[in-house]
Amino acid sequence: MGTNFARDCEPNLVLTRTADGSRGKGGDKNLRSLKRAHEKAANLLQLFTFPDIPEGFEGTRGLLKEAVMKKYSLIGVICIFMALLLLTLTAPFPSHSQEVIKLKVANFFPPVHKCSILAEEWCKEIEKRTNGRLKLTYLAGGTLVPANQSYEGAVRGIADISLSSQQWMAGRFPLTEALYLPLGVRSGYQGTIMINEWYKKFKPKEYDDVKVLYLNCAPPGVFMTLKPFPSINDLKGLKIRAAGDTAKIVTAMGAIAVSVPMGDIYEGLQRGVVEGVIFPAEALKGWRFGDLIRGLQDNDGLGYPSAQCLVMNKGKWNSLPADIQKTIEKIDEEYIEKQGKLWDETTKEGVEFGISKGMKVFKISPEEVAITREKMKPVLADYVKRMKDMGLPGEESLKFLQDFIKSHS
Repeated sequence: MGTNFARDCEPNLVLTRTADGSRGKGGDKNLRSLKRAHEKAANLLQLFTFPDIPEGFEGTRGLLKEAVMKKYSLIGVICIFMALLLLTLTAPFPSHSQEVIKLKVANFFPPVHKCSILAEEWCKEIEKRTNGRLKLTYLAGGTLVPANQSYEGAVRGIADISLSSQQWMAGRFPLTEALYLPLGVRSGYQGTIMINEWYKKFKPKEYDDVKVLYLNCAPPGVFMTLKPFPSINDLKGLKIRAAGDTAKIVTAMGAIAVSVPMGDIYEGLQRGVVEGVIFPAEALKGWRFGDLIRGLQDNDGLGYPSAQCLVMNKGKWNSLPADIQKTIEKIDEEYIEKQGKLWDETTKEGVEFGISKGMKVFKISPEEVAITREKMKPVLADYVKRMKDMGLPGEESLKFLQDFIKSHS
């Protein structure tokens, strides 16, 4: 049933009538008062039917209407109106600085790889701690930019944030080449902590075209072959997939370095294009190499890390509010630890997976480890010489890394 304000408000006014029903003394005055009350109530309701009432205050508008419907006094209605007005004025409306900023994040790891899952977790953590002011779209498996273009993709803004491996861009990261040398690194955690400390000390200009969020080092690379080979002498003449600076290690060991894109390694092994790889053992499961690999050499004379970098388009970084930048940097520090620990977890899982498929692990003898180290000395010396020729602190860089390994073993 509809509401008749003249009728519903009338009991609150005194209208005197004569016995025959006509208005008595003061009746006209009271009628005019009634009409004014009616108009005020109607006007108040009109105020609270506007479409732009702030989100979350619809219930308050309902209370006002209910108040009028239930014949509350005009003073009560006004009180509710004033309360709503006060809440409206103090409500936190989104400002320009709180607009949602959307970013695209590229990752070359397959979506099911644990490193990819961790990267997606990183994205969600940033969204959470920025209270939704950042919205990150995560694209794994090289779907936004191919792996070998992942760094340039961030530079050009194809991806706002991108994970890349520096070894895929020959000559672009000269000082960083130390992070692919046979240093004797024993774990992914050790290498990941090391590379971030190294970056803080040297701040190489080769990264000036991006914002470095954080770096990591995959676990030490090892020789893994289609056939089981127990000795380093068995590597001679084998076609081994290698990328960038690791090709020098392969050559020094007497094998033949073959360049194959990351996403094509599995097929290359299947077809015999390569007879093995020099790569972190986590790939046995993470990239399914364990389906095909039947021999792994655990050689303490190598221990080369594999550097990776999570970088952001510099212009996009500079456009972020300062508080968001600080939040991201804090999260990055936490994920350096998480990534390092995850690498060692995935290495263990990778070796177990390979063994379950029939792979044999060969611990290289101390005698052959010593031979390996001798073979690696020219590789280390070449790095120092080339850096010196380029005017870069190669000797200092190498010494820093070697000292770090000694003090963190």
